[in-house]
Amino acid sequence: MQQSSNDATARIEGTVISSTGSWYEVITEHGTLSCRIRGRLRLKGIRSTNPVVVGDRVVVEPDGDSSAIVEIMPRRNYVIRRASNLSKESHIIAANIDHALLIVTLHSPSTPREFVDRFLVTCEAYKVPVTIVIGKADTLVDEYAEEAAEFEAIYGDAGYDIIRLSSTTGEGVEQIRQMLRERTTLVAGNSGVGKSTLVSTIEPTLDIRTGEISESHHKGKHTTTFSTMYPIEGGYIIDTPGIKGFGLIDIESRELCRYFPEMMRLSPDCRFYNCTHTHEPGCAVVEAVKEGTVALSRYESYLKILDEDDKYRK
Repeated sequence: MQQSSNDATARIEGTVISSTGSWYEVITEHGTLSCRIRGRLRLKGIRSTNPVVVGDRVVVEPDGDSSAIVEIMPRRNYVIRRASNLSKESHIIAANIDHALLIVTLHSPSTPREFVDRFLVTCEAYKVPVTIVIGKADTLVDEYAEEAAEFEAIYGDAGYDIIRLSSTTGEGVEQIRQMLRERTTLVAGNSGVGKSTLVSTIEPTLDIRTGEISESHHKGKHTTTFSTMYPIEGGYIIDTPGIKGFGLIDIESRELCRYFPEMMRLSPDCRFYNCTHTHEPGCAVVEAVKEGTVALSRYESYLKILDEDDKYRK
């Protein structure tokens, strides 16, 4: 049957701005539409728990009394992790990102260094520029001052920009506001580090729930259930659920060093061109760790990722 001109023009492009599992909000030139996924999209061999994600550019067409997403346009990048309890499945957090802000805290709760390193590896692998934001900066005094300085030295030497942020004093808020302008920015981190608080501080008119810290375990309570994209500063900011773990996927063991910038810079000085930086003689990376010019914590993360994730990357 020949498609009518009305049917053809009914197909419109848009951007997914929120996902609730089975329904997606898509912003288009005609307004925001609530859409489901057309069934055949689930049959294309996508190894993901969520074939459509916030940030996706999609094609939408009428489907009865509602609308349906019928095509996902090519992604220029995304942030992905191994899905919980599904070792061969991936979970894409968001797509088509200009910049990521990784929010970390050094206490109440304390962000594990390995989590930081895994997130940074993923951003390096999928070409997402990332800035590390140390939250609750007004509390980094006394016993936490030295730890904060050490953290900044480690990741600053690795090549990352670092901002201290306090929603209480306002430190860092204007700097982040400037970074958000006319860009799509992903805000990520463990629960309780202040992601939703940051977004609400930048744009108080947005209705974003914030949570408290569980006193029993000093862990954050989840406040965001699904990723959501909000218009802000001429661009968009993507608020994500708190992430507990960050398993890597589709990164070969031999490629892993490329995503630790400080190690990659030293690789040409290794005796062997295919050095794994684990046991080979004449390894410039191992020597730098011994000398303290590459942080031991970063190198330990590298080794742990090699050991624990190797079976998933085969």
